[in-house]
Order: sequence, then C-alpha cells, then structure tokens
Amino acid sequence: MKKKLFGTDGLRGVANHELKGDLAYEIARIGGYYLTKDSKGEKPTIIIGKDTRLSGDMLEAALMAGLTSVGIDVYRLGIIPTPGVCYLSREMDVDGGIMISASHNPTADNGIKFFDENGIKLSDEDELAIEKLYFNDYSQQLPYPIDNKIGLIEEKYEWIDKYIDFLIDLSEEDFSSLKVVIDCANGAAYKASPEVFKALGAEVIVINNHPDGEVINVNCGSTKPELIADEVLAQAADLGIAHDGDADRVILVDEKGEIVEGDNIMAIAAHHMISEKNLNKNTIVTTRYSNLALKESLRELEGKVKIVKNGDRYVLAEMLKNNYQLGGEKSGHIIFADYNTTGDGILTAIKIAEIMLKENKSLSELKSIMNYWPQILANIEVKAKEKWQQNQVIQQKIEEAQAKIAGNGRVFVRASGTEPLIRVMLEGKDEALLRKWEKILSDIISEELN
Repeated sequence: MKKKLFGTDGLRGVANHELKGDLAYEIARIGGYYLTKDSKGEKPTIIIGKDTRLSGDMLEAALMAGLTSVGIDVYRLGIIPTPGVCYLSREMDVDGGIMISASHNPTADNGIKFFDENGIKLSDEDELAIEKLYFNDYSQQLPYPIDNKIGLIEEKYEWIDKYIDFLIDLSEEDFSSLKVVIDCANGAAYKASPEVFKALGAEVIVINNHPDGEVINVNCGSTKPELIADEVLAQAADLGIAHDGDADRVILVDEKGEIVEGDNIMAIAAHHMISEKNLNKNTIVTTRYSNLALKESLRELEGKVKIVKNGDRYVLAEMLKNNYQLGGEKSGHIIFADYNTTGDGILTAIKIAEIMLKENKSLSELKSIMNYWPQILANIEVKAKEKWQQNQVIQQKIEEAQAKIAGNGRVFVRASGTEPLIRVMLEGKDEALLRKWEKILSDIISEELN
C-alpha cells in the first residue's frame, strides 16, 4: 500500500498550503495517540523541536494543541537539530519526539518527523497505520479529556545543552591544532555546532549562523558548499563544515577548498574503523545513489557495502538488523550507530576531525583513498511523477540506456519522495556517454510526464 501523506522523510509540503495547521493538529492527535498508546505513565509525554523556519511556530502551535487535546504532555525544545530530538527522545523519560523541519528544502517548505521512544524514525508500516487512522477520521473517535487530564506544555529549551554535552564527550582528542569554518545554513545548527567545536578546542569561524527563517538554506549550507569552500581558502582553515537546515546531514571541505561529500566521508570513516578493527563485519550500509568508487575503495581492505532503498531510515533499519556500525547517504546523512540513531552532521564532523588528528593527516590526504567515477544527476520537474513506472516510452529508453552503459556503469531512476521530481542518475567510466543518455532520458521524462 502506497503512502499518501508521508514521504521518505516524514510529512512534508509547503507550509500553509499542503501542510496546513489543521492537518498538523489532526496528525498530532492521531500520531500522538499512536506513539503513546503503550505508555506506562499516567500521562504520556512527547518532546517537540524545530528548525528556524518562519512556519515553525504555526506548526508547533498546531501540533501542541493536537497532542494536549488527547491528554499528552508536551516539552518544547525550541530550535534544535533533528539529531538532538532523536537523542533526547532516547535518553530522556519521554514517549517519543517530533521534529518540525524540511531539512535542506526551500524556506517555504516545512515538515513533521516522528521519533519513537528509542529515537528511531517511524517505519513505513507505522506511517501507513497513522495515515489509515487519519483518512478514517479516527481523530474524532479519540477522547477529548477535560480538567486535569488535558495535556500540559512545558518549555525545556535548556535540554539542547544535554545534546551539546553528549557531542563534546564523544571525543577525547584535543582540537586546538585545527582551524575550522562552520556554515550553519541559518538553521538549527546555529548554536550547537559552534559551541561543540569551540569546547573541543578548535579555532572556529562561523558563517550563516543567524536563526532567521527567511534565509534558512538560502545560498548557503550543505546545498551550496562552494560558499564555505571559498571561506576555507580565505581563512587558511583545515576543515570546512557545511550543515543543512536541521543539521542531520553535513558536507565537508578540505584545506584545499575541495568538497568532501557523504560517500567520501563514509570511505574515510570505514578505512579508519577497519584499521582499528572497529567496524563490525567490515561492512557499511548505503543506498543506490552512492558512487561505485566507494565500494572500490574498500575492496583492498576486504570491506563490504550493503545497498538499501533510498532514505536514511532504511539505512538505519539495515544497520540495526545486522548490528552494523556505519552507514549513510551520498547527500551527507551519516549514521554512526554506536552514538546516534539518525544522520548527525555535527557528530560526523567531529568523527572526521578526530580521524585527521589520530592519523596526523589533512582531509585532502584522507579523501584521496577514493577516486570518484563520473556521476551525472538530473532532477526533472514533472506534473505526474507517480506515472513514470507505468510509462512504456520512458521504461524502454531506460532499458536502452542500461544496455549501453552496462558493464562500465549503471542507470538509476526514481521519483522523489518529497518533491515533484523524477531523479535520474547515471554513473560510469565514460562521461561523454553518460551525458548523452542523461539528456535523452531527461527529455523523454519531461515530455511524457508534463
């Protein structure tokens, strides 16, 4: 059964358009009930965090109204990274958490992500169950408690410090020899990331750290790493750290101003962990978007790469199932399962800085273990993304492309889970051939689905 409300990373849409306050209210009533139905306490409790988007206050108010209306107490965390909500959901005496964020998406967008009491995003099955209740008007069947049974709201803004302390305690290395530039994307990392690296001893230069929802992700952060690359060179820094709006992903920049994305980050971490005999089964988990060079880089160490569906929740599910310690996505969602249960951009940056110090190598030296295969990505905006798999013309062209590139590369096509896009990826040794087929596929998809 296909989900109608939830995508690959929670419920998303343009705030006050697809994602209105009344929808948030109803989803909070139903989702809150679903999260807390097995709660042992007299009154269940859910924490709520948000990024800096202007629509965060509106959605937070609607969510809190929905939760308290079914008798759930709410702790407001204020502006905090998504992995902070994940961590606190697991560590504090609560029944789950909600993060209000659209991650790297444009400022007008927003989203709602649920975490259970173990700090894990809800499964597809859980989200389908919530949707079924929603579309069957189950909200009206839920109780409306009165008097002292109504949920209460309490501010817990200081709880972000528990997450910051957790991050600081992750490393025993002295970062005082490192000069670091941090781009906070004017988002949820604006407080936590600089504080953590300063506490670890690094010299820190911070850019785009204004909690101004009008400019979150705008020409900055992980979606615009060229900006921090220029700043790293200008400051003669050792490391650049570019967060996205909710800080669950990170893109790094080396001392030469060259971008180090998720695949290369995983390769560096995996090599180090294998050398320390600290990577279970010598295996990492990633998605089909990862460059084939990642697998190639681990071959000499007898490292293995397990491929799962796109989305960090599927990466984590595979990691938990088989006790794998490292996984992530090309986009910079990196999961170190020994420490947190979602992608954590600050944690990832700490771990890579730690490896730089332990191995006494620059980031440019570390990243040289992986030589990328040419990879072409195209995002085609369409009106009917759900029809691409049934379209024979599109499928025939994809098969032709696969036949031409087979043996020396691959073709991967999918619909975006959160945007009206068809995503096309081609990878191989012959870049000219890849570009030729990218244009053919993009033109066909655009023509057929618009």
